[in-house]
Amino acid sequence: MVSMIGLIGGLLLLTTLALRGWNLFIAAPLCALVVGISGGIPIFPNTDSVAFVTTYMNGFASFISAWFLMFLLGSLFGKFMEDTGTADSLARWIISKIGVKHAVAAVILACAVLTYGGVSVFIVAFSVYPMALGLFKDANLPRRFIPGALAFGSVTFTMTTAGSPEIQNWIPVKFLHTSPYAAWEISFTVAIFMAVLGFFWINRMVRKAVANGERFEHRATDPAIPERDYPNPISGLVPLLVVLSISYFCHEQFQQYALILALLGGCISLSLLNFRHFHNINKAINEGTTGALIAIGNTAAVVGFGTVAKASPAFAVAIEAMTAIPGNELIGAALAVTTIAGLTGSASGGLSIALPVLAPHYTDLGVNPDHLHRISSIASGALDSLPHNGYIVTTVRAICGETHKSAYWPIAALTIAIPTLGLILAVCLMQWF
Repeated sequence: MVSMIGLIGGLLLLTTLALRGWNLFIAAPLCALVVGISGGIPIFPNTDSVAFVTTYMNGFASFISAWFLMFLLGSLFGKFMEDTGTADSLARWIISKIGVKHAVAAVILACAVLTYGGVSVFIVAFSVYPMALGLFKDANLPRRFIPGALAFGSVTFTMTTAGSPEIQNWIPVKFLHTSPYAAWEISFTVAIFMAVLGFFWINRMVRKAVANGERFEHRATDPAIPERDYPNPISGLVPLLVVLSISYFCHEQFQQYALILALLGGCISLSLLNFRHFHNINKAINEGTTGALIAIGNTAAVVGFGTVAKASPAFAVAIEAMTAIPGNELIGAALAVTTIAGLTGSASGGLSIALPVLAPHYTDLGVNPDHLHRISSIASGALDSLPHNGYIVTTVRAICGETHKSAYWPIAALTIAIPTLGLILAVCLMQWF
């Protein structure tokens, strides 16, 4: 009982501290210490017993060891797309083809293309926001819906769909020895469902707000869209196709390490095509490297917390309760991954914590690994975007200059409710077919 109270308390404390803006390098180990002490785990190692310090650092270091190169190359690829103006060029082209009348759809589609091509969701938000601001201004739409449009196009139907180069689609490959295209028929069906439902939902919310008198509000701090010599949009599309092609043809031989080759191919092809468009390549490399370290460090800090939580007696009880749910085994897996990802505020962190336990359990029960892969991936994106999620905080506050009070509820509808409905649909489809 004490361990369970400590586990729940530690998770709630982590959520609260993250909402208050605490650095995860401090908050995660502090909350993990609460879980460890309440679970009877000694702080320092003695003889062969499990200890807080070694358990936390083993989880922290193992995640960095497994995924650092993917984070590094993904961050560099995104920064190269940003610095050369390639991401802006491609987004401008997409938006120009759709037009102001369909401002919301243009923003969503621009984000979706860039995200599915392997560009970091943070880079996508930074790249598309100035154009989204201009579109919403021209269409006189409430700007508080811009974060929702950016998030919906980036972290829902593209992030966890079969073939996506985003890490949330590749972590299950390591534990289940599956393909990033696992259960692609069901995955694409669910993706279309989420895209269509989300598109109608956000448009309904915007129309209702406009009917209530909401309009675009100008601010003195609004960024100006810089004018520069942008590369041809096709030269931005080619590197995205290179990433997708290499991951497709190499995943069977190299499994999750194919993502390294794919992102490296994207960086090389982008550099060759648009080298003359680099604004400051040294700065792009330095910022990409620093961004990768911060991103993987924050995620690893949460994974370390999860590793300590997994060592506590209460975790085993909680997992046993979820996996013992009668009926389809995938329901228990979905609940476990969704809960852990939500409480940690990280889809990739939740997957890395849950799958080492869930993968052998469900495969031993005869669950189709491809189905488990896809359910785990979709489930990781259902509750991860709670208010303390790093991407949500950055997009709402740092990029768009909004508050959680004004902008978060549209985000919650689009990035929590829609993926949750998609998860339910995926479980039903897998049960029927």
